[in-house]
Amino acid sequence: MASSPSFEDLIDGMTLEVWHNMRTAVETGRWPDGRRVSDEQRALCMQAVIAWEVRNLPEEERSGYVPSHCKSADGDTGEQPVDLRPARRHGEH
Repeated sequence: MASSPSFEDLIDGMTLEVWHNMRTAVETGRWPDGRRVSDEQRALCMQAVIAWEVRNLPEEERSGYVPSHCKSADGDTGEQPVDLRPARRHGEH
């Protein structure tokens, strides 16, 4: 009796079309035929989409990619002082 394919085997066998359909299902909550995606299906699809992207796409093209070049990398923390006093109403001095 043959064993069931592993998660990795399934990801390795995913086509671009399957990846696209799963990604769309995660984004819209619907399968291509219009049926609603269950919460469990959505979670599993998200795992599969991320795993497929790690194997097949450069980092900057993956879902959720955030560029590493930000102000804090330049030493600027971007922090600004916050004034917690209530704002004055128009006409108050």
